[in-house]
Amino acid sequence: MVEPLDPQMFDPVCPSSAMPIRIGDKWTAMVVLCLEGGRRRFNELRGPLRGVTPKVLTQTLRAMERDGLVTRTAYDENPPRVEYELTALGRSLLTLIAAARAWSGEHLPALLEARDAHDSAPGPSPLRQAKQVR
Repeated sequence: MVEPLDPQMFDPVCPSSAMPIRIGDKWTAMVVLCLEGGRRRFNELRGPLRGVTPKVLTQTLRAMERDGLVTRTAYDENPPRVEYELTALGRSLLTLIAAARAWSGEHLPALLEARDAHDSAPGPSPLRQAKQVR
């Protein structure tokens, strides 16, 4: 018999919505990796991040700046120049990202196999139904 979950297992003083871990979103971890070698301009980041729109990249960088993961430096030049750089806090994510990449390298084939098996299994599945509606 499994023990029931403790309803107080998560501290209400530290709500999960305040969690600064943004690497689960689609772009933050990739931005961190792009900035690993040093400061970069916005258009330099767009190169390897081919699928990101300027709006989404701007939102990602603003959120990362708000969380203290990057600094934004604007230079008073014509044309204007803005550079982004990882803070020490942002650099601390590199270890976590490396661990996630290592896990993915080891387990991605099994994960994809499980997805395929689930998606091809007969019977109702909210995910399959949502895909069919599209």
